[in-house]
Amino acid sequence: MTSNLTQIHVSEAFEATFGYAPEGVWSAPGRVNLIGEHTDYNEGFVLPFAINRRTFAAVAKRDDFIARVSSSVSPKVHEIDVREISREAVSDWAAYPLGVAWAIQQFENTAALTGFDCYIDSDVPIGAGLSSSAAIECAVGLALNDLWSAGFDRKTLARVAQFAENNIVGAPTGIMDQSASLLAQTDFGVFLDCRTLDAKLVELGFAREGLELLIIDTKVAHRHADGGYASRRASCEKGAAAMGVTWLRDLTVEDLTRAGELLDDETFRRVRHVVTENARVLETVEALAAKGPGAIGDLLYASHVSMRDDFEISIDELDTAVETARRHGAIGARMTGGGFGGAAIALTPVERISEVTLAVIAEFETLGYAKPEIFVVSAANGASREA
Repeated sequence: MTSNLTQIHVSEAFEATFGYAPEGVWSAPGRVNLIGEHTDYNEGFVLPFAINRRTFAAVAKRDDFIARVSSSVSPKVHEIDVREISREAVSDWAAYPLGVAWAIQQFENTAALTGFDCYIDSDVPIGAGLSSSAAIECAVGLALNDLWSAGFDRKTLARVAQFAENNIVGAPTGIMDQSASLLAQTDFGVFLDCRTLDAKLVELGFAREGLELLIIDTKVAHRHADGGYASRRASCEKGAAAMGVTWLRDLTVEDLTRAGELLDDETFRRVRHVVTENARVLETVEALAAKGPGAIGDLLYASHVSMRDDFEISIDELDTAVETARRHGAIGARMTGGGFGGAAIALTPVERISEVTLAVIAEFETLGYAKPEIFVVSAANGASREA
């Protein structure tokens, strides 16, 4: 589905749902995190890029304070006064767009506040760890920023969207997903310092080196609001406090010897993952600049091993995808996203794409797993107004 066709479809669906044409269409991409998992909420480093799968939001202001949202996934129209949005008052997927409307009000008591109608369509897979939620937040955030004349820059919009996800959705996520969706450019990764929010574009060079990034969606859905993610974050906070720092970002690999002496085994392993993952992100950025993407395969796999063994957020399907892809020609592979399901990525030479794809599907079938969805993504532009 092309961007233009999706844009037309979402406009038509808006009109069919609400009885009039939208004022505009805004879109935002999903993202894949090349490396740097569970480092963002520890004020560390991440290297995501936006993907060529997008969420489209057709939106129009109303002349009252009622907000109505609907989507291609769920035709139900969720309706609420924008001044009365709260975690208790909204539910299901509507918490994402309505949460952004609430968050904008917390950042800016704008005189342009009105109700709005919004219809959402997307080809970002849900529950695959590709930030379908952030794509919704950023598309709607960009739309309301325009329609309400809030005047936020993109870094502030990323904070707005994160604030919505933390406080209305109830997921204790960091700012990586929203930053990638808003700041990305074609063929570049976004090297983000999650402490300062300084973002630097890093050329990926996959096509130049004859490489593609395969997404292997295991079809095991995950949700950040579930307990596994929150418990990992709590372990990180516990470890930081015991080590006398505010954030694990402030520890280096050299500090791990002392951490091993001070912390219980589980907390130590959680801390070790974050500290070594931060180091891997920095190494990956250096390797991309100095040697190109062909040099980062071992770093990707080391990241997966750390998430599997130290952070314990992988599952059998993800491990199978990673190991099978590597056996059949991927130069590097790892699970990506929050864990407990979702997708793996495999950086693969173009000529080995078919072999890796068929081998993973066959291995999943042999083991009795659901058939994975496997597709190639490229690094795309960030959120934009389409019409």
